Amino acid sequence: MMQWQQLLTRQRLGKSTPVDSESARTCFQRDYDRLVFSSPFRRLKDKTQVYSLPKNDYLRTRLIHSIEVSCVGRSLGTIVGNEIIKRHNLKNYNASDFGDIVSAASLAHDIGNPPFGHSGENAIQCGFKNWYVTTQKCLNNIQETDFNLFEGNAQGFRIISNLEMQPRRGGMQLSCPTIAAFAKYPKESFISKDILNGYQGKSITKYNFFQSEKELFAEVAQTVGLIRRNDKAAWWARHPLAFLMEAADDICYLIVDVEDGFRMRYIPFSNAKRLLNAIAERSESDIKGQANTEEEEIKYLRARAISVLVKEVADIFLLKEPEMLTGEFDRDLLSVSKYASILDDIRSETANKVINHPDVISTRIAGHEILGHLFAEFTNAVLSKGDKANFLKQMIPQQYLFSENQDLYDKILQVTDFISGMTDSYATTMFKKLKGISL
Repeated sequence: MMQWQQLLTRQRLGKSTPVDSESARTCFQRDYDRLVFSSPFRRLKDKTQVYSLPKNDYLRTRLIHSIEVSCVGRSLGTIVGNEIIKRHNLKNYNASDFGDIVSAASLAHDIGNPPFGHSGENAIQCGFKNWYVTTQKCLNNIQETDFNLFEGNAQGFRIISNLEMQPRRGGMQLSCPTIAAFAKYPKESFISKDILNGYQGKSITKYNFFQSEKELFAEVAQTVGLIRRNDKAAWWARHPLAFLMEAADDICYLIVDVEDGFRMRYIPFSNAKRLLNAIAERSESDIKGQANTEEEEIKYLRARAISVLVKEVADIFLLKEPEMLTGEFDRDLLSVSKYASILDDIRSETANKVINHPDVISTRIAGHEILGHLFAEFTNAVLSKGDKANFLKQMIPQQYLFSENQDLYDKILQVTDFISGMTDSYATTMFKKLKGISL
């Protein structure tokens, strides 16, 4: 059973002892600040949330989405923290510590996402598969799966624990509770069916670390006391606060996608109002008293719906907390909410009217073409010799450069580091240059 005192340790990854000597900021507040000032976080300003390279400056980018998720995460953590401290008689912790951990983890949750959103992940996966099948190169099963199922969550852990602030061990050296709360999928990419043994939990639907960072994640898991699910695989139960980080993300993208879809006129006003008010439950007189335009009505209902869901999620978390500490509970919190069916309606509406809108799909297709081409070009370059290979290698920034004695797996990883770190605009410009479309 996991223990809150250990789950909240102030130990930092890469440090030998806990450090919390700065009185102006707590350990967990410093996690938040390190993320805000990092280059990968800044690049989220030009990465797709739903709409790639939008001309409408109202729409959210990954950067704005991440900030909004961190605000909701802070509220959830603080509400829950008040009760957990009393329930477990925790000493030397405040409710705000819970809020700061979830807020920092939420801020980082998309930091590893490639350009062009989730279609960017799929483009890198397909780029690898198409390249790999034509080569005589060989990776082991788990290494191959790391690329076959390339995952922004694993790239995010690689960034915060390894790539940033090199060469020091632990990368950003964030606190272990923040890193553990960041990890929704605390497992490696490939686990055999006989080990999984039919397990159906939400935390195994993706994975959170590549083989290159497996030992670093194991250190985090041991430090905070996560339950290891099987000794034969790198696979743990979630940190309880990871459920709040996931819920903060779900609340924001579900509710906000309705607002953004309406602002793009993909979702009719009547539909957006009906869906949001099914959660907000405000009277028509109240709505009219708060807003005098359709845009203001949707904005008001979006805010109220988020507020309702925050309270709902906090209540569910406190109800399920004992099962989280034993590793028995493994579902997203909103799936057991009384609003689950309404949220399913929202998913369906945004999928039909927004995600699958021809304008959105056409950009996703373009992004797929761009990243697939860049992957093949740069992977061939780092593994080849000749003039073109040398020219391409000179285009890779210093931070991604490799040594010739590195193995195949590490060289491919550095290509995915480079490509996934690109913004939408940079990837598009790079593609045009390599194609000769622009000079």
